[in-house]
Amino acid sequence: MKQEHKDKLKQELDETSYEVIVNKGTEHPHTGQYNLHFEDGTYTCKSCGAALFTSDSKFDAHCGWPSFDRALANDTVKEVFDDSHGMRRTEVVCAQCEGHLGHVFDDGPTDTGLRYCINSVSLDFEAK
Repeated sequence: MKQEHKDKLKQELDETSYEVIVNKGTEHPHTGQYNLHFEDGTYTCKSCGAALFTSDSKFDAHCGWPSFDRALANDTVKEVFDDSHGMRRTEVVCAQCEGHLGHVFDDGPTDTGLRYCINSVSLDFEAK
């Protein structure tokens, strides 16, 4: 993420959102506003406004974070190898601004087999 975008976000975001989006933190499980949110619409990047996921791809994985089985399109998110915290995971970032969203796992219950585990504080929502 470019430094000028980080500086802008420092002024615009609350402390938790900034920590997650810029510093690759995570919110506490079961605390995010979109964890059990099931309205029809589109989830967008809180950092830049890019459309990322739709409500059609959302499901309750009982993990404490919003879960999706697919991104809106192949080019809306990027996957990055993450070996932080002694784990081997795949980080998910916004393809437009590179803000941290969460991680993707291959244990999803739908036909995609994927579970995009995304921080609520990285998202905004546009109702249908």
